Amino acid sequence: MIDRVWARHLGLAAICFGGLGALIYGLMITVTLAHIEAISGHVPFDMRPLGYSPQDTAVLLESLGVEGRRYYLSRQIPLDTVYPALLALTLVATICWLGRCIPKSRLVRIGVALSVGSALFDYVENLGIIAMIWSWPGVSALQVYAAATATIVKSVLTTFAVLLTLCIGFVWIRQPRRGPSPCWSIDSAKNG
Repeated sequence: MIDRVWARHLGLAAICFGGLGALIYGLMITVTLAHIEAISGHVPFDMRPLGYSPQDTAVLLESLGVEGRRYYLSRQIPLDTVYPALLALTLVATICWLGRCIPKSRLVRIGVALSVGSALFDYVENLGIIAMIWSWPGVSALQVYAAATATIVKSVLTTFAVLLTLCIGFVWIRQPRRGPSPCWSIDSAKNG
């Protein structure tokens, strides 16, 4: 009984967090990040998975101007403060929901760790971007390299977390629908 309630809540949580995360991501891509790119003529920090150099940083921050830098801090950063948590919660709930069928929970533990790690490094990236904007034009190379490293690590962890979630989903799909596995107890109860 508890397993069925828990499983239903995990699935519902994954859907709710995923829907909210997709909404925030859509707003960032189509509104805030698009606006930052339009006014600066350069790709924003958040959209550079391979990082950026001190020269790239100087060009972007100079091109943004005072209003663009203010916009980055007041519009993009607040959205990007909500999004990493929603993405991590979506991935964790999905991994745990699908992972209850998988006999070896190592994949689930790794997936959860990658998901949480990607959110943490996204927050480190955001703090780095804030620090660079606040200290403009006196941004140090160390600040840039720290923020760029966080961006790269976030991108790698997010990619692996999503790929592992897809792999767990594939394993879940391949599980037989009948048998002693608790992952199908909900379906058995509905069909029986």
